[in-house]
Amino acid sequence: MVSQGRAKRIAQRILEELSELLRVEVTDPRLHGVYITNVRVDRELAYANIFVSSLEGAERKDEILEGFNHASGFLRHQLAQRIQLRSFPRLRFNWDPSPEHVERIDQIIASLKDDTKNESSEDE
Repeated sequence: MVSQGRAKRIAQRILEELSELLRVEVTDPRLHGVYITNVRVDRELAYANIFVSSLEGAERKDEILEGFNHASGFLRHQLAQRIQLRSFPRLRFNWDPSPEHVERIDQIIASLKDDTKNESSEDE
């Protein structure tokens, strides 16, 4: 078992290297426009939970996760060559809906600002 701090450092390194792999080496069209939002490694280094999102949003969620599951062996092998660990964790890909929630919250805030502007202009 590794310390929590070391697990976080490993997760950060996986995030950086995986982002680079997606940008440079992965040619699967299902994975274009995809980005890694977070990586969490358990303390036993058995699994790396990788959270992904896409510029298009959740419409392509199933296609993207299928692409990652198909490429997981290649990605794990490439990461193991770049990050020296005794045993490299298995990769588990998960959809991260956070970016869509942030966008929706921004829309709500913008509409509230517009409503307050309209109300103040009507009062004058």
